[in-house]
Amino acid sequence: MDTYFVSLFVIGFLLLLVTLGSGWISRLPLSYALIYLLVGIGLGEYGVQLINLRPDAKFLERITEFVVIVSVFSCGLKMKRPLKLWAWNITARLIGFLMPISIFAIAAAGHWILGFGWGPAILLGAILAPTDPVLASEVQMAHMEDKDELRFGLTSEGGLNDALAFPFVYFGLHALKDNNWDNWLKQWVAIDLIWAIAAGIVMGIVVSKAVVWVDKQLQKYRPVDNLMEDFIALSTILLTYTLTEFVNGYGFLAVFVAGVVFQKTYHDPEKSLSQLEFTERIEKLMEVATILLLGSLLRFQPMITYAGDSLIIGVLVLLVIRPLGAWLSTLGGYWQPKTRWLFGWFGIRGVGSLYYLAYAFSHGLKDQTGERLAWITYTTIVISVIIHGISSTPLMNWYHDKVEPTQPSIVESSK
Repeated sequence: MDTYFVSLFVIGFLLLLVTLGSGWISRLPLSYALIYLLVGIGLGEYGVQLINLRPDAKFLERITEFVVIVSVFSCGLKMKRPLKLWAWNITARLIGFLMPISIFAIAAAGHWILGFGWGPAILLGAILAPTDPVLASEVQMAHMEDKDELRFGLTSEGGLNDALAFPFVYFGLHALKDNNWDNWLKQWVAIDLIWAIAAGIVMGIVVSKAVVWVDKQLQKYRPVDNLMEDFIALSTILLTYTLTEFVNGYGFLAVFVAGVVFQKTYHDPEKSLSQLEFTERIEKLMEVATILLLGSLLRFQPMITYAGDSLIIGVLVLLVIRPLGAWLSTLGGYWQPKTRWLFGWFGIRGVGSLYYLAYAFSHGLKDQTGERLAWITYTTIVISVIIHGISSTPLMNWYHDKVEPTQPSIVESSK
């Protein structure tokens, strides 16, 4: 049986199933990602064996890359707060403190507990530290008018941390190829850290503003067809990402910035909402394909072989490093203890980590080290999808009913 047609049938049937059943699914302690993962496993080697794909690293890199850039743009569109430091306080803490804490803590565990060299250990930290904007969008992400700190913080973190983990992916890859850090450290700081971040920010602003300006000028003479207008968002994503990559900037960062600038520049809430709905539909469709693929990739023997390594890192990342790091990162703030612990709990890993792993394989990661990193990453994502998929709905309902009404607003805290 042709795998291509089987895959299309499965995706079509699954989309129909989850769409028609969404009213019931949303009330259950289940995420859509968990459903997709279980279906992917059932269709793979240990189920009915309808899907038996072993994609190479480049294919996995490209499919996960696309779904992440769409997702981070969607995150940017939801950011309606003023561009003031007080309004983005929680984001600065989660990115500026929690991200490096997570990377270095995971790297330390990889080096001192699992025996990795510092290169692979830091690479592992960069792969697993970012929370995932794709899978997180269905469990705790904000809407455009949402002023709640928990959802805003997690959404903005999901949009930014995939971009800002990239310098440490490069750091780990450099260290894999050359143990003498003096040979490349200055170049890493200048190019991979300073230039790439600055270029991402600038390109995100410039490209999105240029697209909006051109659109507004043309609208004066002849409006865009309503059926085609939503493609402006997709074109902005692709232009921003590619042009930023052309100048060696971080495309994920640029696309998030473009999303923020895009919705602030139009001054038309209906237009921004339409673009958001369009990008979210693309994101959800790609999520189905990606998580089904992950489920079909899982293999019993290597997961058992690396189970010890995987459980050590998975438990540390999800139950120790993230919660404690979030608690430390929010010290001195106005958030209630319950809210601070929820920041720590909602650290779902997913498509972003798959992308960084595939990118590393395409740029020098290989052999047994690569095999160990891959199965640690896969297992950690599976654990995260399960525990966050089961816990997110009841926890967010509890937060909405009991905690959110008593949480001070950002306006009150800034006075």
